[in-house]
Amino acid sequence: MMTPVKRVNRFFLLLTAPFLGLLICMWWYRPPLELDLDVGQFAPSSGPLNETAVLKKDLTLAEGTASYTIDAVSASAKLYKGTTTAMNKLVETAKTQASRPELIYNRRISAKLGIPSEVLSSDRIRIELYKLNPGNYKAYALKIKLKDPTAMQMSLAKEATGGAETTMHAVQSHGAIAGINAGGFADKAGKRYPLSTTVIDGKYLYGFEPTFKDLSFVGLNKSGQLIGGKFYSRAQLDQLEPAFGATFVPVLLKNNIKVPIPEKWKTSPNRAPRTVIGNYKDDQLLIFVADGYNELGSSGARLEEIQNKLYNMGVMDAYNLDGGGSSSLIFNGRVVNKPSDGNLRAVPTNFLFFE
Repeated sequence: MMTPVKRVNRFFLLLTAPFLGLLICMWWYRPPLELDLDVGQFAPSSGPLNETAVLKKDLTLAEGTASYTIDAVSASAKLYKGTTTAMNKLVETAKTQASRPELIYNRRISAKLGIPSEVLSSDRIRIELYKLNPGNYKAYALKIKLKDPTAMQMSLAKEATGGAETTMHAVQSHGAIAGINAGGFADKAGKRYPLSTTVIDGKYLYGFEPTFKDLSFVGLNKSGQLIGGKFYSRAQLDQLEPAFGATFVPVLLKNNIKVPIPEKWKTSPNRAPRTVIGNYKDDQLLIFVADGYNELGSSGARLEEIQNKLYNMGVMDAYNLDGGGSSSLIFNGRVVNKPSDGNLRAVPTNFLFFE
């Protein structure tokens, strides 16, 4: 498709082409002077001086024509340059105006988080770290803009099935810049297995398992958008083209609407360390990690508190990930939160972010 600037360029090229052609012809082609040798046709006063005068007149006329042509070409070139500059400015202005709604929206959601304590930006990703203190608990948030869909991945412990590793180990071994724990797990015979439906590199780890016991799937699609919810058939999930994802419970927000929290999860435990992943309507991600010193229900955040907090911050969709001692937030080579176990817990899956 031809842009406005290209159309202007083409117009002025066509406009100046005849003048340039004329100049070239005048430069390279000099017609021979043809003299009529029939002396009978000349007046007695004709001779070399008269011929010189005629020739001088012709040259003067040619010089005037060339000068006019050069001035015309110069004026056209000046107009072309001016028009091109104006068109470029119009294009830049249009781009700026088109991005204004996005900038205004980003400022609005950022204002509700406060001032970032740390910012990392590259061609692939932008991460802003915020420290939050809602009152009843302390928390941290990462606001993440994926400029490249591959800047977020999910890792699976090396043993593939039954293995586990800390989020820090996963970050370091994969060369990531940030990471959080992902889905839940079940322990069996000394091994740790991802809970329910798990997708890694676009493939189902154990096959598809329909939603049961309020479990929900959450991950990224191939376009880098957060997807999640309850799925009762593989075809239903396949339509979203998941690149990766894990399973836990419950869903907190869907389309900026509070999803009823199952009674069991309101009190079991009442308070706890939490890890939640959500997204804004412009597809930026929000990672929310609440601190707590144990899993006994006396410290950390209640799910309803986090749900209300995210709702008020304008988050569209939000999914609770594994919490308690599993909650971990790694950024720029350090553990940001305070794991309730005193140390990072080894888990089967982690969401990783790459610079």
